[in-house]
Amino acid sequence: MSDFFSTFLDELPQIRAGLWVTLEATVLGSLLALLLSFVLGLAAGSKLLPVRGVSRIVVEFFRGTSLYIQLFWLYYAMPQLTGYELTPLLCGVVAFGLNYGAYGSEIVRGAINSVPRAQYEAAVALNMSPSHRMRKVILPQAWVQMIPSFTNLLIQLLKCTPLLWLISAADLMTVIQQIRDRTGETVGAYLTLLAVYFVLAYALTLLMNLLERSAKRRLGLHTGAGSLLRTRSAESATTVGGTR
Repeated sequence: MSDFFSTFLDELPQIRAGLWVTLEATVLGSLLALLLSFVLGLAAGSKLLPVRGVSRIVVEFFRGTSLYIQLFWLYYAMPQLTGYELTPLLCGVVAFGLNYGAYGSEIVRGAINSVPRAQYEAAVALNMSPSHRMRKVILPQAWVQMIPSFTNLLIQLLKCTPLLWLISAADLMTVIQQIRDRTGETVGAYLTLLAVYFVLAYALTLLMNLLERSAKRRLGLHTGAGSLLRTRSAESATTVGGTR
């Protein structure tokens, strides 16, 4: 194992570059997934049947097909059909965004539907337009409920980034695998990956807890001092403002 860690130190520039690719894929994929989550989630609640139908078809397609296949299709099959070739990192970002955006849309739809009906009625009584009441009344309450589920989704996305290795992206998994091949040290290589991904996932959890705490404070909800370090539970999904 000493050979692995000595080589690890020698290859720190490549490891930093690989870690940066992993972070890029996570952040950009998450942003795309978040955008698609809201687009598809809000479309699922549209009064127009074609809009709801398109949303449902897209969501079911990307939830019902393997991320592994989606990634390979974008990297290997799409260039043959369209003539356009995406970089490995861009393929990963698009595949992660589409797949997790489909799952995220159900989080958005469920959180919006769980806002008490009285909140809608109060906004209508105040003569708010549909867009205004969604932006000022419904979404702020629904957002607090979305954050715990989005945290889990974000961690799942992070843990899928090693799939980039399969399409030759120079991510952290690729670099560590190359060091493992050179040194023959399997235990050290995979222990290192476990440790790095655990640290990244826990850092993301702390950031999302901070975001949730801020969102609750804007709604005037109590946030304890230990809320940043608490674990997720079913209590996190309770309805803001009461139950229906």
